Amino acid sequence: MPVMAGYEVRTKRFTRAEYDRMIELGAFRPGDPIELIGGQLMVAEPQGARHYTAIFKTAKALEAAFGPGWMVRTQAPIGLDEESEPEPDLAVVSGTPDAYASEHPARPVLTVEVAVSSLGSDRHYKGSLYARAGLADYWVLNVVDRVLEIYREPTPDAHAPFGWRYDRHEVLDAAGHAVPLAAPESRVPVATLLP
Repeated sequence: MPVMAGYEVRTKRFTRAEYDRMIELGAFRPGDPIELIGGQLMVAEPQGARHYTAIFKTAKALEAAFGPGWMVRTQAPIGLDEESEPEPDLAVVSGTPDAYASEHPARPVLTVEVAVSSLGSDRHYKGSLYARAGLADYWVLNVVDRVLEIYREPTPDAHAPFGWRYDRHEVLDAAGHAVPLAAPESRVPVATLLP
């Protein structure tokens, strides 16, 4: 019997420019839960009722905490680098919608992921990606354990998925209050974020 030649399985990495072009050409349907993370197309966490409710409540609380001159974007792209265009559940950026009419924001002052089934990925994988981009304030709203995890101080770490991690980590229960780095005069009650 003839011996078949082996084939090495390879994957294709995409740049943000290629990803944006695929979107323009209609390669994805509206609402497809796809993100570009580290050059790979990733499927985002499904939208359950608790997940959506937590996003809605967190957006309202952050709009009140930051006030005029800031936008709270929900599930919208941010352009981190040449191979990553994630769509965090919430991102706080300065300015108005018109400021981002031609390009997605790159450096939100606060990035929030709501975790129901994606907790491990949000903590380590996305956390490493956001740390590599130098995002100073990253929150994971852990709906399952009913706590808010706050990650700060990005630092290099060769063992992290993207070579970076957050050095400072704090966990607040529903009785706690979070203070965003970019709005230090505001105290956000964790209970107001949870479904």
